[in-house]
Amino acid sequence: MKVLATFLLLLLTFSANAQTSSGVVPDYKPITGQQRFNWFVVSTAGPTSLLLAGPLSAAWGTALNKPKEYGPGWEGFGKRYGMRLTGVSTGNAIEAGLGAVWGEDPRYFRSPDRALGGRLKYVIKSTFMAPGRDGRWHVAYARHAGNVGNNFLSNTWRVESESHPDDAAVRCIWGITGKMGSNAFSEFWPDIKRMVFRKK
Repeated sequence: MKVLATFLLLLLTFSANAQTSSGVVPDYKPITGQQRFNWFVVSTAGPTSLLLAGPLSAAWGTALNKPKEYGPGWEGFGKRYGMRLTGVSTGNAIEAGLGAVWGEDPRYFRSPDRALGGRLKYVIKSTFMAPGRDGRWHVAYARHAGNVGNNFLSNTWRVESESHPDDAAVRCIWGITGKMGSNAFSEFWPDIKRMVFRKK
């Protein structure tokens, strides 16, 4: 339970610090029901999830042979890939559903600040906060509920060696880290792509 307590303290600390730097998303337009559904589909089964994050996560687990019950090789890879997908879909469903109730927008909005330091801070802030209907930044309760809910609910169908509360808490921490990485990708990839693939 120490890991769970540490995770909750980390979440509260970062959320509180992020709240002090809240503001308004420039030119914000509230998310529509269709846009929220599209976000769920793309975040769950889009190319980045299925072809990048999913294979990387499954390959990492297979290389470490964690959990052992899945075994090595392609069979183990497939089981780990499928387990990640069930967790991602559950978490995204919780975030989209709860977010619709109280107006939390799950989309990522790139930073208006073009300085590197400001953009890195923005990536971190966007991990813990999300725009509300008013376009102002608020603690991303639906996102956090999706992360915690998915990881603890999945204990009911995970193998014995990774189905304890501390295992779920560790996955929650990885969930925050993954969201931060996803935000960083969304923030910086368009610039990198422009530099690498610009027309000569």
